[in-house]
Amino acid sequence: MLTARAPDASDQRLLAAVAADLPTRRWFPVKGAAADLTVHAVVPLVDPLGAADVRVLLVAARSAQGGDTLLQVPLVVVPSDEPAGTPLGDGRTALDGVAHPAFLRAWFDRAEGPLGPPGPVDLEHVAAITSEQSNSSVVLGATEGGAPGRAILKVLRALQPGENPDIDVPRRLVDEGYTGVPAPVAWLRASWPDLASPHALVTGYLGVTSEFVPGARDGFELACELAGAREPFDAGAYRLGAVTARMHAALARAYPTVADADGPDRLAQALLERFAWARDAVDELERYRPAVERVAQRVRALPSTPPRQRVHGDLHLGQVLAVDDDWLVLDFEGEPLAPLEARTRPDLAVRDVAGLLRSLDYAAAVGGLTGDEAHAWTTGARAALLAGYGQASASEPGASDELLTRVLELDKTLYEAVYEARNRPAWLPIPLAGLDRLTSGA
Repeated sequence: MLTARAPDASDQRLLAAVAADLPTRRWFPVKGAAADLTVHAVVPLVDPLGAADVRVLLVAARSAQGGDTLLQVPLVVVPSDEPAGTPLGDGRTALDGVAHPAFLRAWFDRAEGPLGPPGPVDLEHVAAITSEQSNSSVVLGATEGGAPGRAILKVLRALQPGENPDIDVPRRLVDEGYTGVPAPVAWLRASWPDLASPHALVTGYLGVTSEFVPGARDGFELACELAGAREPFDAGAYRLGAVTARMHAALARAYPTVADADGPDRLAQALLERFAWARDAVDELERYRPAVERVAQRVRALPSTPPRQRVHGDLHLGQVLAVDDDWLVLDFEGEPLAPLEARTRPDLAVRDVAGLLRSLDYAAAVGGLTGDEAHAWTTGARAALLAGYGQASASEPGASDELLTRVLELDKTLYEAVYEARNRPAWLPIPLAGLDRLTSGA
């Protein structure tokens, strides 16, 4: 594990040179407003070959709206002119370090994990992934046709102290014998001064490298493709349900479970609060009030709810990869800017199931299905997913399971309605159709 050092004048000058570029990056957290940037600390990394100066700046970003974010900005300074970088005015150039061989050599030289430094990973043939939002990822060993030593490095941009769920959870799942996640093969941790209390050191993750899975397909893209071709998703949904159930069983072994004596009341109240929030944002939702209140009453009448446990928390078809006839689950991090406690709080396992079920409605719509065709496609996929989950759970779903699933689907769909009304009004009919189905007969 590394310990960050205090910044010096050269670090601040380096930040000043690249500061104008940072707000253009997708991972930069302050949008639509100016941010005050300072170097809070510097993580010492050294290129074993001495080919470049590697600097990992920990940059405090402070916005006028309040709130501080600590950002990781890896830079490589080379003694030459590089058109892709930022000239420093002294014959040197600063380059984004994430996909640079010097940064990668330095990263693996200090990484922990099963591989051990530097590990059998190809660090010369690399390709940055351009579609990520909140972090930066690089394919290692990115040669045509694949090669030994392929892996994916994720560099975390917004840093928080403590265990990062996207690293900690897969590590524990693999230790439990669960095979439905890409296995972490190396990770890098550091200590740095706390933003709120600079005299206190905190520890957190800087990044993780996981195994590369060749031939994997994004689950949402696959489901949309099948919907567009009028082909069923039932077989894939059944397997996905089983993979999810086995994940929940492994998580329950790896983390403590929590009995919730007030579970029914808590869940009913959460649904009513979600509805009130959504109704204030979208007037059209008022017509669902009676049905939502009846569902809440039914939940309150339950004798109990299952123990809360560690869950994925944001599971949908875009968080899974189809590999041959199986599935892999990705991205346990949750919202990177949310507090760690909120992202790791025990919850009902069925919340993950509800997220997958909601994804099916979106896949059908994006695939071009409407009316009876959409209903038939999603009904078959929903039934298959629930059957796969139940079979792998070795339990027959009962009336309370169906009610809990409905409640958490309602919660998710109300959130979707607000999101679509604010950001993609043309998509609002998707959650509204879901609300029609979920409140029918309630």
